[in-house]
Amino acid sequence: MAKWGEGDPRWIVEERADATNVNNWHWTERDVTAWSSDRLRQLLLGVRVEGSEGVCEVTEVSRLDGEASINNRKGKLFFFYEFQLRANWLGTSCSGLKYRGTIDVPNLSDENDEDDLDISVSLCKDQPSTPLLDLMKRSGGKEVRRVLGQYVRDLKSDFSQGMILPTADGQKPSTPVASKKNQVKSSKTQVSSDARRSSSPATCPTGVSIQTCSFSLKETFQTSADELYRTFINQEFVQVFTRSAATVDARRGGKFLLLDGSVSGEFTELVPDQRIEMRWRFRTWPSEHCATIRLELVDRGDETELELEGRGVPAGEEETTREGWRRFYLQAIKQTFGY
Repeated sequence: MAKWGEGDPRWIVEERADATNVNNWHWTERDVTAWSSDRLRQLLLGVRVEGSEGVCEVTEVSRLDGEASINNRKGKLFFFYEFQLRANWLGTSCSGLKYRGTIDVPNLSDENDEDDLDISVSLCKDQPSTPLLDLMKRSGGKEVRRVLGQYVRDLKSDFSQGMILPTADGQKPSTPVASKKNQVKSSKTQVSSDARRSSSPATCPTGVSIQTCSFSLKETFQTSADELYRTFINQEFVQVFTRSAATVDARRGGKFLLLDGSVSGEFTELVPDQRIEMRWRFRTWPSEHCATIRLELVDRGDETELELEGRGVPAGEEETTREGWRRFYLQAIKQTFGY
């Protein structure tokens, strides 16, 4: 971790001594899955509707699969959540007869508005037909939709505080915004690295000589080589896994610009499904200085092994550059596409 006032304000996470995010310029994440699960159960178990047919109420949340997180990026909050849930309901007719049923919601996520939720209400298979099912579909479904919307509002209001702090110059940060993304549970990332300082300085185009170093990473993806190749050079794919606008001209000599302008460069060699080589730089590096990044893709049948080598990285930046590539490229691709 960089200390306050030092290091890169976008690529790495800067912290005060008390581990707080000081500039809001980089990406920090907070896992709120446990809170979300508790809040969803609490809201759903409060669902109760009455009508001329009788009374229906949710008695149990039998399934709640998914995850939720909040990200602070450059002073803006992004909320990511995706859940599949099932609740059990009990209906009591005016004559006192009991009926049991279920409610399924397969698409509670940041991609869907409250009105877009698919809410399916049904009776258990061993239950006879009853007007209570119509009551639950008509009024119960509406109430379930309302409380799920309440969960989203609570998520944004309860966690907006503390995720965004005043910036170092005292300016007020931007207001929270919502973001939409297909979220896939992350796989365990295995990283092997080897940082090496070069024995001679590199010369920037401006004529300034700097010491440089190298690093390497190795990762396995559960996808084909051609699919992984496209993921790195296709502009739409890049925008998805970086969660931001990007410009990617996928041809030799083509330029790229991503992560809000923090990363830029050009492709120097493209061998479809096998190799990607690029001149790559981070915004705070010495003026116009670029490292050489080489990606080798080895097809292993049902998986692809990626070998990354970075050369010409400014001395002292190998750890943050390696971690940036691991987190914002390799791990982000795994989490986003499920590779």
